Amino acid sequence: MPTHLILLAAGAGTRMLSERAKVLHEIAGAPIFAHALASAAHLDGKRIIVTGHDGEAVRKAAHDFDERLICVDQIRQLGTAHAVTMAADALKDAGGDTVMLYGDTPFIRPETLDAMRDARAAGADIVFLGFEAADPARYGRMVADGDTLLKIVEWKDATTPERAITLCNSGVVMAETGTLLDLAAAVGNDNAAGEHYLTDIAALGREKGLTVKVVTCDEAETLGINTRADLAAAEAVFQARKRAEALENGVTMPAPDTVWFAFDTEIGRDAVIEPNVVFGPGATVETAATIRAF
Repeated sequence: MPTHLILLAAGAGTRMLSERAKVLHEIAGAPIFAHALASAAHLDGKRIIVTGHDGEAVRKAAHDFDERLICVDQIRQLGTAHAVTMAADALKDAGGDTVMLYGDTPFIRPETLDAMRDARAAGADIVFLGFEAADPARYGRMVADGDTLLKIVEWKDATTPERAITLCNSGVVMAETGTLLDLAAAVGNDNAAGEHYLTDIAALGREKGLTVKVVTCDEAETLGINTRADLAAAEAVFQARKRAEALENGVTMPAPDTVWFAFDTEIGRDAVIEPNVVFGPGATVETAATIRAF
């Protein structure tokens, strides 16, 4: 059974203070959205990206990264549920499951998506991804009984007891394709922001007798990028992971904190990377090669 992908990339990202769409800013030489797509590269269904602000540039970058991507427009940004419904025509009669990811959340692991698929296979009709937040701040709260999700409440609409909950919503959701689209279309906008929140499908699904579950991941996976400071933090996370991966795979780096990788850098075992090396896209270091400092 295929698992399709809807990637939301329509927002303007006003807090970035940029003329470019937020998802076009780069981590390790690749657009933010490309990292999110890479997390779902192992999924075997259709790949749909919902564009809006700076749509032409986002669509071009999307097709440059993956020719298989189907681009659909969300002309008016009316909320995440509304964005999902923009993919309805592309997924008509597609069958299988669909997972929704965010183009500005680059670090969801493939293993986490597999855990959501496992929950679906075990009988959950709808699976949301949550995380225990060290500082819940203004995240949406997940009201749950064990791994059964009762509802998701946005911060603006939460009561004082609900705001005390530390299980927070990542926004990532997976369900049977028809179920996801039907529920998204049924979501209203009776909330403080006047938006159509996809999170409302948790309560709508329960009203229809569907089983709604929550799968959790590490908070670090859910890092979203809204500001330049967030972008810098995401770059640091990516580089730390790539450095650790290289060391674990038999690469010598006397000063790893001074080595900067591109998103697609490949390094063979027993290679030596001297200090102060910066890799651009498309670089491969062969086994036992040495890259000297500049």
